[in-house]
Amino acid sequence: MNTISDKITLTLNNDTKVSLKGYIAPIEYTQYNFHVEWDVLSNLRVAEPVKQYPTSVFMVFLPSKSISVGECWQIKDGVVDILRQLHTNPTLNLDCNNGDSLGLWACLRAYNDEYADIVFRIHAEFTLKGGRFTPSQFTGHLVINRSKKSIASFNMYVPNGTLNFDAYQNDVGSEIGYCPKIELRSDIPFQDTEYTTSITQEEAERILILRFYNFVKINWVSLEEAHEMAIAQHKPIHAVALDGPLTDESC
Repeated sequence: MNTISDKITLTLNNDTKVSLKGYIAPIEYTQYNFHVEWDVLSNLRVAEPVKQYPTSVFMVFLPSKSISVGECWQIKDGVVDILRQLHTNPTLNLDCNNGDSLGLWACLRAYNDEYADIVFRIHAEFTLKGGRFTPSQFTGHLVINRSKKSIASFNMYVPNGTLNFDAYQNDVGSEIGYCPKIELRSDIPFQDTEYTTSITQEEAERILILRFYNFVKINWVSLEEAHEMAIAQHKPIHAVALDGPLTDESC
């Protein structure tokens, strides 16, 4: 995916307070019933359901230079101040890290004269009493009002999926599971707008995931396609069987 060459500068310079609502729904499933037997996990709830932030807090999401649509930059570590609304002890240093798990990246997806839409992906976890809780990822959008230099909309959440978190209880072991809602979002009303310069959501997500996992660059094909290609190219098949996603931190 090539970036679109027209560069813009993004900044925030507004004293308006931004109110975020936080949600952590009760966990619905774990493979070994940790969410039933481990009180810390069964009682995992949002630390602060509502919190107000100065607009300046969101500067951590902005690039330090002019950027084009499709271009990426690293989010600053200060984002943990926002994550603390979900849990009092977030960390960006994941306990289970194979070298490609760490990171927090943003991408300019779209803009027009009035708004700019930033898509982001953050890998972080919560340190629990007696263990840890690692969501698959935090993703979302930050929409900036360019003329007012203010926040038009903010949403950060853990995507839904069959599994969307990994957990570990000390002296017991690892667990995987599903939580239907982990989210922070602004209560600012914002209607969809038509952007003059943009890439699709899928393209932005692809750009971001390539910042984390090199194996995504491989042209993976189905077993049926691989069989046809092996015959045509006279090459052996290298097959990979998975029991969970590779493209996030949920297992």
